[in-house]
Amino acid sequence: MFELRARWSVLADRIDSGTPADRDRTVDALRSFAILGVVLGHWLVTALTTADGGLSTTSPLAHLPWLAPVSWLFQTLAVFFLVGGHVAARGYASARARGVPYGTWIGQRLSRLFRPVAAVLVLWSVTAGGLLLGGAEPGTVETLLRLVLSPLWFLLVFAALTAATPLVTRLAPVWPLAVVAAVDVWRFGLGGPEWIGWVNVAAGWLVPYTLGAAWSRGAFTGRRPAALLLGTGAAATVALVLWGGYPASMVGVPGAPISNLNPPTLAAATFGLAQCGLALLLRGPLERAMRRPRVWAKVALMNLSAMTVFLWHQTAMMAVTALGLLAPADLPGLHTVPDSAQWIAARLLWLPVFAAALGVCWAAFRTYEQARRPQRSGSSSTVAASRPAAGSPPAPAAEITHV
Repeated sequence: MFELRARWSVLADRIDSGTPADRDRTVDALRSFAILGVVLGHWLVTALTTADGGLSTTSPLAHLPWLAPVSWLFQTLAVFFLVGGHVAARGYASARARGVPYGTWIGQRLSRLFRPVAAVLVLWSVTAGGLLLGGAEPGTVETLLRLVLSPLWFLLVFAALTAATPLVTRLAPVWPLAVVAAVDVWRFGLGGPEWIGWVNVAAGWLVPYTLGAAWSRGAFTGRRPAALLLGTGAAATVALVLWGGYPASMVGVPGAPISNLNPPTLAAATFGLAQCGLALLLRGPLERAMRRPRVWAKVALMNLSAMTVFLWHQTAMMAVTALGLLAPADLPGLHTVPDSAQWIAARLLWLPVFAAALGVCWAAFRTYEQARRPQRSGSSSTVAASRPAAGSPPAPAAEITHV
């Protein structure tokens, strides 16, 4: 144990010393927080049960509505887009200053973003085909594929906004927020068609993305603008939930007539404002924490594999659930209906098992994320991968996974 701690201490010091002095480590910390929020949120609010024969998806939020505030802790997508807008705006400005064409810039970013997706699609295409040939129920296979593929919508929206960075970097967040509000008024207040809500898939996530771009221009150098975002966003969200008819859950709930997430509603947008304000207010404490080599090393290594963690966390959960079917009875917190506090307690005990399965996926597929880089003389591969050249955009896996 002492030897492991000593080796970790040496590695942490090397990563810390190999990080450029001008790097804003708070960006990486916020991204890691957002990734962990998504992973833990999915593991806690998504359940695969055998109640109807085969595997079907449900959620404890559908059975225990009082858990809705938990979704406020783990719905961290706004932070993804805040950081994404910030890094993309800075990266594009840097590319222009160095004379890099837009096509080259966006091509590099999107290839880094989607390279690890190919491994997921190939493996699950083979797995789905094998399950169907083996006699698995089509409904079960559909459930599994939906869990694997549903997070990919985030990458498509993120990629579209990244491609539009030159057009939206100076767009004020109030404009996409106004679009979200107008769509909701039309949809809910004036009886408009349901399809109009999907306009908010772009407009809703453009709100934190443009906040990130404004951050890159120095709009949040003081604490007052961030505190204003937090206060007004939180107040507006509470008002919309209490008096506007919006659901309290910030994630989708099976069977619910309205979802705040699919597509994003005004409540989701105002909640994102509050979340972004809080994230920006936490920059000071995060900056101090990131000066500690061991803390920074964990964040840096997490960012090196952020896409791998994001893409494979549902697979890890499903693998554990499938292996659990070999047990002679349904396992509490894994196959049982999430309708009691006992299920929650049991589910928490399964989280380390999910994490171990995710570790196996990470070991198998992380190489698809980490682009090959020339080895620097006298430095380890970990340090080399975590140390981009001065003045270059962060790497190795687009905005959401750079170190």
